Amino acid sequence: MSHRVSVVADLLDDEFEARGWSDGLPVVAPTQVRVDAMLATVDYDRDHEIGTMAPRQGIATVEILAVNAVMAGCRPEYFPVVLCAVEAVLDPAFNLFAVQATTHPCAPCIIVNGPLATELGINSRYGAFGPGVRANATIGRAMRLILMNVGGARPGVLDRSTQGQPAKYAYCVAENELESPWEPLHVESGYAPTTSTVTVTAADGPHNLNDHISSDAQGILTTICSSLSDMACNNAYLYGQPTIALGPEHAAILGAAGLSKNDIRQHIFEHARIAREVWLRGGMAGMFEDHFPDDDHVPIIKTPKDLVIIVVGGFGRHSCWLPTFGDSTRVVTRAITNAAGTPIRSIINPAA
Repeated sequence: MSHRVSVVADLLDDEFEARGWSDGLPVVAPTQVRVDAMLATVDYDRDHEIGTMAPRQGIATVEILAVNAVMAGCRPEYFPVVLCAVEAVLDPAFNLFAVQATTHPCAPCIIVNGPLATELGINSRYGAFGPGVRANATIGRAMRLILMNVGGARPGVLDRSTQGQPAKYAYCVAENELESPWEPLHVESGYAPTTSTVTVTAADGPHNLNDHISSDAQGILTTICSSLSDMACNNAYLYGQPTIALGPEHAAILGAAGLSKNDIRQHIFEHARIAREVWLRGGMAGMFEDHFPDDDHVPIIKTPKDLVIIVVGGFGRHSCWLPTFGDSTRVVTRAITNAAGTPIRSIINPAA
């Protein structure tokens, strides 16, 4: 049975901080009325256990997730997205224990696809990885509070990230599906366009890919490959599934050249490489010397299919890439469903 604490609406932030419940920012007091409003958007019993969360192995009940979503400032309609994201990071393939306890600065990046992203106003355009939109900020922050309060990953205690990163506060974005020349991430993953999904990846903060000059695909690909040939990132040694978030202008140029996502993946696999003589002199050389033993340049991904490609942002010739923790954690995509497993078509209008 979970231990409940009665909370009043005017409880001071100092009390939350003293109890170790906050992320260092002011929180919204999780009163019973506010928590019940969250729970009303899902049809789970409040004591239903989603699973245990590493590294502390705290029990993630639907109610405690709702409590943290309130504290993060989520509107009730955001809660099914938060719940789905938690289910995704608890998938064994994601390897949450490693993500939570490593010295690496990775954080779960939440990527939302499908109609609910638009309905909830999750930002996919200008400044999508940054501040300014409540849905992105509070869904991402709810995940962080849950990782701390349920998973026990507090800096310097069970979270051993050497320096951390700002994305550990909140890391949530929607894909800009309308301005993409390709099918979106969730459709690539086998879901219908009308199904809304959450994808999680254990990522660094976004690294800028700036190319204002190239007007052809080759120039943009050269810029991308140059940036990804980075021996300081974990992908140089542990491979994994990094993400390229193409801005819509870069995506339009690549799409107009007739390139598919798989064409881009193949090109990056072949050209985003580190010279073996350089690779062996620094970084974490020697971890996987048996991979590609006959190549004088070592790729940044083990196979082309490991590269995740999405379109994010507004106009302006910037893209970014998200290095990851490595191959021990895999990208996980889940449909946003009710307790019966039926995809949720609308949260604001449940009868839709």
